[in-house]
Amino acid sequence: MRIKILALGLTIAAMLGATNCSNDEQKLTAAPPASAAAVQPAKTPPTPAAAPPRPTTLEILTVLSVENSVELLAQVDGIVTQIAYDQDSWVQKGAVLARLDDRELQAKLEHARDDLEIAHNNLKYQEAETQAKDAAYHRQLELRKFGLSSQAAEEEAEFLSKGAHYDVDSLKATIKEKEAEILELQVELEKTHILAPFEGYIAQRSIRVGQNVVKNDPCFRVSQLSPLQVRFLVPESSGKTPKLRDHLRVVQAGDNSREYEAEVKLLSPTIDPASMSYDVTAQLTGPGLGQLRPGMAVKVLWPARNNASAP
Repeated sequence: MRIKILALGLTIAAMLGATNCSNDEQKLTAAPPASAAAVQPAKTPPTPAAAPPRPTTLEILTVLSVENSVELLAQVDGIVTQIAYDQDSWVQKGAVLARLDDRELQAKLEHARDDLEIAHNNLKYQEAETQAKDAAYHRQLELRKFGLSSQAAEEEAEFLSKGAHYDVDSLKATIKEKEAEILELQVELEKTHILAPFEGYIAQRSIRVGQNVVKNDPCFRVSQLSPLQVRFLVPESSGKTPKLRDHLRVVQAGDNSREYEAEVKLLSPTIDPASMSYDVTAQLTGPGLGQLRPGMAVKVLWPARNNASAP
């Protein structure tokens, strides 16, 4: 009996010892070694991305133009009676492109000229009459010296002489008025003729024979084909300040393969506060400009601030 009890105690002690060993192994496995945490490498901060390089050239979109290109408007109301030149015609300066009905103005002008001639004749008659009245006044003065005329007769002759001079002055003023009226009618008559202001091409015709046009209606657009120029805005922040006679490059908007030369001809002395830009006009130079026409879309290649000069 004692032997059985002793064997049972040994068995329980062995089981408790095995349980403690298992718990110690689990603790050793769960806890990481201190040396592993010590040798872990530190995280390096990310390198900031490099700023994109600034462009060295600005592409400024604009259109080709010419100095002499105007829209001719009707200066008076009237009916178109004749069109002398059509679209795509080359005309000289002063050529009559079209005429409006001027019969009413012609009649007024003829009437004014007749009135002017009558006024001239009246002036001649009045000047002759003035000379006669001046002579009568002088006779009365001579007769008055010798007591052969009364004071009343002398005063009457003086009054008639002065009145004649006033009539002459009045007729001279009438003549000036008639001359001014004729000049005004001549100017109005000239307005019925639509003239070419300079030598160039008729780019567009907007009227037809029989049309009743009103003052300021568009009639023709006359344009030269050269010299070609470009007008554009250069931002003040671009880095390069434009100067007169600066050379630059121009390409067509849809074709960058062909470059054209240009030179700055006009430059605004101030910066536009609305756009913070310079107003620049450059004239195209060099060969190969024959295929270009006013109104074509182009790009001006303007030098910009590079990375080396950037703040």
